[in-house]
Amino acid sequence: MAHQNIFPCVVFSILFCVSSTVAQGARTFNVKYYGAVADGRTDNRKAFLRAWMDACDQKGVSIVYIPKGIYMLGSVEFAGPCRGVTMFFMKGDLRAPRGAFLNVETWLGFRYVDNLIMKGGGTLDGQGQSAWPFNQCHKNNNCQTLPISVKFDFVTNSRVKSIRSIHSKNAHFSFFGCTNINISNVELLAPDYSPNTDGIKMGSSSNIRISYSKISTGDDCIAILSDTSNIDISNVYCGPGHGISIGSLGKYTNEKNVNGVSVRKCTLNGTDNGIRIKSWESPISITASNFLFQDIFMYNVRNPIIIDQTYCPHPPCNRQTASHVQIRDVTYRNIFGTSSSEIAVSMQCSKKFPCKNIVMTDIKFGHHGTKKSLKSYCSYVNGRFFGRQYPPPCF
Repeated sequence: MAHQNIFPCVVFSILFCVSSTVAQGARTFNVKYYGAVADGRTDNRKAFLRAWMDACDQKGVSIVYIPKGIYMLGSVEFAGPCRGVTMFFMKGDLRAPRGAFLNVETWLGFRYVDNLIMKGGGTLDGQGQSAWPFNQCHKNNNCQTLPISVKFDFVTNSRVKSIRSIHSKNAHFSFFGCTNINISNVELLAPDYSPNTDGIKMGSSSNIRISYSKISTGDDCIAILSDTSNIDISNVYCGPGHGISIGSLGKYTNEKNVNGVSVRKCTLNGTDNGIRIKSWESPISITASNFLFQDIFMYNVRNPIIIDQTYCPHPPCNRQTASHVQIRDVTYRNIFGTSSSEIAVSMQCSKKFPCKNIVMTDIKFGHHGTKKSLKSYCSYVNGRFFGRQYPPPCF
């Protein structure tokens, strides 16, 4: 697992140099000079797009500057490639239009941008309260989707820092086809009853670092999906929400392997799940491997450690066959806290492809608020355990 700790340092060093460069001689494109109005009502898409296009066309370092104030902004895509380093500097707050906007995929999109820096301390308000009642995905697999607050597609060598996102209609941040991304000091907030409001979800991406952030949502705090590798997550607070998840996997025919995920020094408080790997019962064959979960504290978590290869969030599901996702080389080390259920460790692996090389070292849970004994439940698991183990291991 040592290789997982190398790339974040390299990416951080590069981005630190880029950020330092921005302070020297950058050209600023203030959205107010392009006609933006900070009244919380006027749609400022045209002004923001014009400022972006001019900044993107600038060689060297350019800043799209959003001064303090509340700017309403409709669905907009900021596209590259750009000619230099581009900073999206938010001192002000952005507000999405009210309502569902069904089948609009994205509120703010960044696409084909290299060397993007998004920072500034501003808040993105998705106004999800006006849209959540229209979410029918819990009872309709062909539901109309709500827009993701910020979607990064094919963005590389970039940084997201000191941004706050609240009340997203769907997920807060989504990364697809991205490489070398550093996310730090972000705060992503939505109430526990808000549907599908994942904090950060990523797919077909590599070399992503998430650190020193707080995520409170109605779905996964972080979701790691197909074709993703070299992910480093540290010092993240999660709760409420559904925990930190790898998956779900094995649902779509074009899925690819997930490899190399490190989750360290994190806290999960009052979540439905703690650290979870989940896959559907289907014939889609991929491998999920090389995962490290270490130094993690959980408080009042319902399913602290869980592998679920019979994933079916909204029954009935089309259970075609045992899951063909091969889970292997997973290490759990120094994980402790309290469980709100009697089963603190649950590993329901595939009968056809049992979990391989599951290693557990120093696992210690108590029952939250009571002195009830805790249990582990396992099926089709091959592994080893070391050090203290409570509840007692089941393999």
